[in-house]
Amino acid sequence: MQSTIIRIGTRGSPLALAQADEVARRLAQAHRDAGVIVEIVAIRTTGDRLKETPLTEAGGKGLFTKEIEEALLAREVDIAVHSAKDMPTVLPPGLSLAGCLEREDARDVFIGRSAGSIEDLPRGAVLGTSSLRRRALALRQRPDLRVVEFRGNVGTRLEKLANGVADGTLLAMAGLKRLHMQDRGTSILDPHTFVPAIGQGAIAIEVRASDTATAEWITPILHADTGGAVDAERAFLATLDGSCRTPIGGHARIANGGLSFHGIIITPDGRIAHEAKREGSASDAVRIGLDAGEELARRGGPDFFRH
Repeated sequence: MQSTIIRIGTRGSPLALAQADEVARRLAQAHRDAGVIVEIVAIRTTGDRLKETPLTEAGGKGLFTKEIEEALLAREVDIAVHSAKDMPTVLPPGLSLAGCLEREDARDVFIGRSAGSIEDLPRGAVLGTSSLRRRALALRQRPDLRVVEFRGNVGTRLEKLANGVADGTLLAMAGLKRLHMQDRGTSILDPHTFVPAIGQGAIAIEVRASDTATAEWITPILHADTGGAVDAERAFLATLDGSCRTPIGGHARIANGGLSFHGIIITPDGRIAHEAKREGSASDAVRIGLDAGEELARRGGPDFFRH
């Protein structure tokens, strides 16, 4: 039997490698009798090199995918594995989103040095995060907090916290679980009030649009409901993506053929927010996301996105 080699392009951080390992394991399991060999190729991205620069100043979304996508287009790798929340809404010509693995926990988690929750932080405490969305939602709840830039992989951020750079930080629960570090979380935030990032908790697989053979290898490991939920969230973001400086959250859930969606736009200081909720059929995922995004674009108005 002739072996088929599938090369996975990924970032080289511990979390990115854990996600690529999960894809590799599922591919090997799905095709264990077909002679499939899976290789992981770690690629350093612009976002990895700019360790201290705020992402909004460096260019926002795409910083963690650009070099991997270039390798995919150059046929140096066969698929790209990303955190879905890192992917721009518009992909480079010739590439497409094949789908996602089943979603892990989409919620954010608070980790405090001594406080058990955001509410327990003392007045004027320092919160570390590089996410505009997390910053805005935290300030909406606690406007007295002082927020400082907190870049780096999960281990780096936890080390900064331990060294007293901040009194608390916010991370994705999915990332902690994939690194078997969920016990580090102090309190999990309610997604209805602390709306997750678009695609949070989902591992996305990107392919060359013309490579139907590889797409067929990938299909058995994709999770249709996660893919539909992420499609709704990305459609929502696509209608609002005029400024990477505007905090945006969106979370869709699919169950029994029905889709529920909750989206939010919020000013960076947390003072003004507009929210939209939708219910509908999972088959209308993209339309639901677009409709919610268009509503918030109208309600916010053009000045909202100039903050």
